[in-house]
Amino acid sequence: MGSTSDKISGKANEMTGKAKQAVGDATDNRSMQAKGAAQEAKGDAQQAKGEAKDAVKNVVDRH
Repeated sequence: MGSTSDKISGKANEMTGKAKQAVGDATDNRSMQAKGAAQEAKGDAQQAKGEAKDAVKNVVDRH
């Protein structure tokens, strides 16, 4: 996956995770809250991966 794809997928997972957490909070569903937190963390990691790919590409392009 390219850096842009990683960032987009990451943002989507982050937003979905936050929504799941909100539903879990509203319904007092701890399982949904946990699943949302895990998905949000996955999204954060995907976005970081995309940023790292960009950083590597920028270093390679400068040399």
